[in-house]
Amino acid sequence: MPGLRQFLVAPEDARARLDRFLARELPEFSRVRIQSFIRDQFVLLNGKAARPREILRKGDLVLLSVPKADAILAPGTDNSSNVVGTTQLKLSILFEDADLIVIDKPAGISVHRGAGHNSATLVDMLLAHCTDLSGIGGAGRPGIVHRLDKQTTGCLVVAKNDPTHLHLARQFAARTVEKRYLALVAGKVRRNAGTIDAAIARHRVHRTKMAVAREGGREARTDFRVIRSSAEASLVECRLHSGRTHQIRVHLQHLGHPILGDTVYAGRRAGKFPRQMLHAWKLGFDHPGTGARLHFEAPLPEDFEAAMDAVL
Repeated sequence: MPGLRQFLVAPEDARARLDRFLARELPEFSRVRIQSFIRDQFVLLNGKAARPREILRKGDLVLLSVPKADAILAPGTDNSSNVVGTTQLKLSILFEDADLIVIDKPAGISVHRGAGHNSATLVDMLLAHCTDLSGIGGAGRPGIVHRLDKQTTGCLVVAKNDPTHLHLARQFAARTVEKRYLALVAGKVRRNAGTIDAAIARHRVHRTKMAVAREGGREARTDFRVIRSSAEASLVECRLHSGRTHQIRVHLQHLGHPILGDTVYAGRRAGKFPRQMLHAWKLGFDHPGTGARLHFEAPLPEDFEAAMDAVL
């Protein structure tokens, strides 16, 4: 799947070859495919192009921008005329300085364009707001350090320059970034709090979905706490200790309480909601320039509050 993957090399992986390390971390790709990613410079080692046989050291940062089948060009290149309504959209900015910008992402907008995607994205909105974004993510994903699903709202940090991007990516890879979400889920969660520790892999049949892996997969851990509940639904705070694709959605489904409005993972229990009721509520990280710990909170959007009023 396209997107930015980032890895901080642990002591036990020191002296491993770059291609073998990535092949082990990303079993969905063959070693040959991994090597082609490296040769075509979709892989950066500490912000620089590398060779497949490069020997890793403890603390190295490996970034992989998985390419799409078709090249994606950013606005301002040949396909910028295809962007729909970018100038009519307005960013909700929680914080901005010379190094980074923190956005309260709205529902219904993708972070960046994908194959066949022709409507405005968060990247388009950012480029309309400022042109000084990091180039590490590639032409289609300038400044993008992490992602939120199209229908997920809330806090998202974007890098304005390459040193900031690398510093933030290291924090995400080292799992020192605080990520707290609010999810409105089906049913009354009986446990007031707990941890879901279950590896995640691509679904063996439905390849666009993820699933808890019976064997293999990539380790994933989510802490949860029930804030409010009724017989019909529960409001749950989730804290991520890893950042796997669809992690909260898959883990809450595994718990037996899928997110309301999630037509992919909740099935019949999704209910009649406009989208998945998942909100990136709080985000905390160290500022790459000053070292100060920053904390941000995105207010609940109106449709989330309306859904809560309907079921709690």
